[in-house]
Amino acid sequence: MAKFEKHIFICTNQRPDGNPRSCCNPSGNAELHRAFKEKLSARGIPGDKVRANKAGCLEQCEVGPTVVVYPDAVWYGGVTPADVDEIIDSHIVGGRLVERLIIPDSVLNNTQKK
Repeated sequence: MAKFEKHIFICTNQRPDGNPRSCCNPSGNAELHRAFKEKLSARGIPGDKVRANKAGCLEQCEVGPTVVVYPDAVWYGGVTPADVDEIIDSHIVGGRLVERLIIPDSVLNNTQKK
């Protein structure tokens, strides 16, 4: 099998209600992951070219829901199902990053995110 052109990791971690770090998947239904899978499929983008995977905690909880795209190492934060079309069309298909959703390097992996 050839390498994936893009690999999208969508945080589906859950934390208890009221957790100070927040939670990327509060409903527990992995809605964001499902949206990526459905929209990639609807565009005819095969899973052996672009893979959308559930991920455990990506440790960016305070700026979540979090999505990371490899091999580009682009981290998106505050992603909602309404953003999925833009990420796929701009970044995955068009090669243009969705700047408004990028987690800045100064925030990424910073314990003082907010």
